[in-house]
Amino acid sequence: MNKIVNLENVDVLIDKKIILKNISLNIYDHDFIYFIGKVGSGKSTLLKLLYAEIPLEYGIGEVCSFNLKNIKHKQISQLRKRLGIIFQDFQLLPDRNIYNNLKFVLKATGWKQKEKIDQRITEVLEKVKMEDKKNSMPHQLSGGEQQRIAIARALLNSPEMIIADEPTGNLDPDTSKEILNIFKQIHQNGTAVVIATHDYSLLEQNPAIIYKFENQTINKVETIN
Repeated sequence: MNKIVNLENVDVLIDKKIILKNISLNIYDHDFIYFIGKVGSGKSTLLKLLYAEIPLEYGIGEVCSFNLKNIKHKQISQLRKRLGIIFQDFQLLPDRNIYNNLKFVLKATGWKQKEKIDQRITEVLEKVKMEDKKNSMPHQLSGGEQQRIAIARALLNSPEMIIADEPTGNLDPDTSKEILNIFKQIHQNGTAVVIATHDYSLLEQNPAIIYKFENQTINKVETIN
C-alpha cells in the first residue's frame, strides 16, 4: 500500500486568511475519496494545495514524495505529471481539435516520438469511448463529451492519482452517472481518485471514503445528513 498524500497539521491560507486549519490527511494508492461541503468550505483550496497551485506555509505536506513546503518551481511540473487534474469547466484549448489538445499536453511533458504520441492519444480516447472525436473541435462536443476528453487528458501520463474538482457540476444527471462510471473504472485499474463535489447522488451510486469540509476543518464521515 503506497501513500500518495501525507498532510500533518496543515494550515491553508490565501491572502493571509485561514481557509483550513490543522488538517491531517492520508491518501493511499487504492483510495476513492469524496470531498464534500458548502461553497467556500475549502474543497477546491485543498485540491490546489495538493497540486502546488498554492503554497504550503504551515505544517507537513508530501504528495507523490514531493515536499510541498520546499518544492521548487521546476519540480511543480514534475509533480503535476504524476497527477491527473480535472476541472469543472473542462479547460480545453478552443483553437485546436481534440487530438492536438492532447498532443499539446504530451509535448509539454516531454514526449517527442510521433508514433508514441499517436499511440498514447488513441489509448486514452479509447478508455473514455471518444476515439471517434479526435478530429473534432471542443465547441462541437457536448458538455459530457468535453468532460470525457478532460479525463482522457488527465490520464495521458498514467498518473498515480486523479484530482477532480466538481467534475459533474455542469452536467445533467444521466451524463454525471456516465462520468462517475469512468472514474470507477480508472480506480479499478489502480489509480487513486479524489473528487470534490456538491453532487451527493454520486455518493449513493458509488459509496467510498468521504471527508466533509466545514468550520475550517475536515472530518471523515460515514453517512451524509
